[in-house]
Amino acid sequence: MISVRPIAIADYTCWCSLYAAYAEFYQVTQTQEMRDQVWSWLHNPNHEVNGLIATNHEGIAVGIAHYRPFARPLSASTGGYLDDLFVTPSARGKAIGAKLIEAVTQIAKEKNWSVLRWITAENNYPARNIYDKVATQTKWVTYDIKL
Repeated sequence: MISVRPIAIADYTCWCSLYAAYAEFYQVTQTQEMRDQVWSWLHNPNHEVNGLIATNHEGIAVGIAHYRPFARPLSASTGGYLDDLFVTPSARGKAIGAKLIEAVTQIAKEKNWSVLRWITAENNYPARNIYDKVATQTKWVTYDIKL
C-alpha cells in the first residue's frame, strides 16, 4: 500500500535523503544549503513550488515529487510543471512514480491547469516506460543558457 500526501515538516530528514539521491542520480552537485533552500520553498505558502511524498505501508518515504504552476501566454492559460520526480531504487517497479504523477495530475485538474509538463533525461528509460503510459512525448527540444 502506497500513500501519497503533501510533504510535511516532519518529513525533513527522509525528504533530504531522497532529494540528495535524486541529485546524485542526475549527477548534479547539491549542497545541504541548496536542499534547505528548496525545503523553505516547499513550506512557504507564497512560493510557487509544492511537493508530495510517497510512503509505503510501514510509513517509510519511498518517493517525492515537486511541482509548480507556470504561465502559458500563447494559450492564455496556466500549466503545471513537474520539476522533480524520484523513487528510491529499492522501491522501483511498484508504480510509485505513476502514483506520484497521478496525484500531481489530480491537483492540476483541481486547479484547472491546461497541461502538466515535465522533462527527463533522454536515456532515463525505466522512467520513460512509465511516462509513455501516462503522457504524450512532445516534439519540443529543450535549450539552456548557463547564467
